[in-house]
Amino acid sequence: MAYPANYRYTREHEWIDLVGSIGAIGITDYAQNSLGDIVYVDLPKVGDAVSSGATFGSVESVKAVSDLFSPVTGTVTAINEELKDAPDKINEKPHETWIIKVKLADPAEINVLLDAAAYEAFIAEES
Repeated sequence: MAYPANYRYTREHEWIDLVGSIGAIGITDYAQNSLGDIVYVDLPKVGDAVSSGATFGSVESVKAVSDLFSPVTGTVTAINEELKDAPDKINEKPHETWIIKVKLADPAEINVLLDAAAYEAFIAEES
């Protein structure tokens, strides 16, 4: 699967799609493939603060529970309510299914994340 060129990525396999100062955050195809069938997503609350590199929730699959790490610092502005009833949407469309949206404290923070080419090189090393 091709990784969207306009997204930024973390070494923990999250992506962020920044529009203005709001970033939609999800997990990559590599992450969902490694996890297997996702059966539950633990989400923060709207208004919660998140910090770059810190956990903000978790995804539970048939194989394991995996922490979700925020790629940026900011405030949660939305959670994907659909995931409460249909967490498998992440498996079906990992790069279209956001988990949370965050208002970034500092939009320049995005510049330290991996671009698509760097992320693809990173996962090639991991495989």
